[in-house]
Amino acid sequence: MKLIVGLGNPGSLYEKTRHNIGFHYIDLYVKTKNLGPFKEKFNGLYLKTIIDNQEILFLKPLSYMNLSGEVVLKFVNYYKIKVEDILVIHDDLDIPLGKLKLKQDSSSGGHNGIKNIILNLDSKNFKQLKIGISKDFQIETKDYVLGKFSDKEMLIIEKLNQVIIELLDDYLKIPFNDLMSKYNRRDLSE
Repeated sequence: MKLIVGLGNPGSLYEKTRHNIGFHYIDLYVKTKNLGPFKEKFNGLYLKTIIDNQEILFLKPLSYMNLSGEVVLKFVNYYKIKVEDILVIHDDLDIPLGKLKLKQDSSSGGHNGIKNIILNLDSKNFKQLKIGISKDFQIETKDYVLGKFSDKEMLIIEKLNQVIIELLDDYLKIPFNDLMSKYNRRDLSE
């Protein structure tokens, strides 16, 4: 079974914020593929399905970003998921807006949600899909990541929508090294 986690914060206050990009892309994929409604368990919204003869679990932790790992661990233990079969989708301040980076066995890069996942799993050997949100050095980091995308920024994010759908389709079909080669070098402005 593969676990695809989208990171974000629950509640309407945080909708369309930079920190909720993981929720955005999980919701987009599930809706585009018409996979059905989420259910709630272990303080997370989850959807279990079969795609290409593989069991896939989509998860949006509802514990707030800094405690995401506690929710992820409960699902990992309950469904007996291997750490290397986890993909976490999250925002990244160090990547330009609209760019992405796939990594495995990577550090948190200062991201508190990823720090908590590493702490709870006692491993960093999961896969990460980092979505760039840039960084505005004029604004305190917490305020920036919890701020909403401007209309102009949303246009850039929406340009990525189809790329992320294709990427997740490919993630379920090809080895991760091939996936990194295909998307980490790709010019997304094509």
